[in-house]
Amino acid sequence: MLNFLLQATPGLTTGPEGDVTEPIQEVEVSILQLLLEGGWYIMLPLALMSLIAMFVFFERLMAIQKASKVAPDFMDKIKDYVSSGNFDSARNLCQGSATPMARMLDKGISRIGKDLKDISVAIENIGKLEIYNLEKNLSSLATVAGAAPMVGFLGTVIGMVNVFLDMEQAGTVRVEDISSGTKQAMITTIVGLIVGILAYMAYNHLVSKVSKVVHKMEASSIEFIDILEEPAR
Repeated sequence: MLNFLLQATPGLTTGPEGDVTEPIQEVEVSILQLLLEGGWYIMLPLALMSLIAMFVFFERLMAIQKASKVAPDFMDKIKDYVSSGNFDSARNLCQGSATPMARMLDKGISRIGKDLKDISVAIENIGKLEIYNLEKNLSSLATVAGAAPMVGFLGTVIGMVNVFLDMEQAGTVRVEDISSGTKQAMITTIVGLIVGILAYMAYNHLVSKVSKVVHKMEASSIEFIDILEEPAR
């Protein structure tokens, strides 16, 4: 009966022979305190990587969104201007749009009168430059995605080395002797994986958006070449 009452009482436990043991106390630790226990020489590089990843992601996201904004009737206007021989209006329309597609077509319009192969090569060269500008700094995001978990694992190794050193100095294995190094090992691994996973997801998201813009550029260049070939048909 005594054992039943003790087990039903919150915070109280009984030993193997029915004696009352001390209740387990919950320790509240803030996230900031946990991060500081990870070791500044590991957490500082991870913090810098996370800042770099956030900056690159938002800067590229805004740039790509701006590059993908093209008026629905843009190509229709270009077709009308080119078909009527009004090349100046077509170029003004392209220069006012300020998008990779518009700059690419502006180069093609400026070469009208030359061989179609030369026009196609000029458009392709401008397209390559525009794609390079869209993908700028994406490699930094990929580097963070790969390096952050490795830095976290480095902190894990350092933490476990500290555990063995503390055990060697103490001569015995006690929880308080190994808790500090173990916490450092686990915290750095968690933070490194979080930073790496988020950076990897951000990188793939931006790559997919760049691919959509490139697809639009390729489609518009093909349509422009078709427009130039129409009179010869």
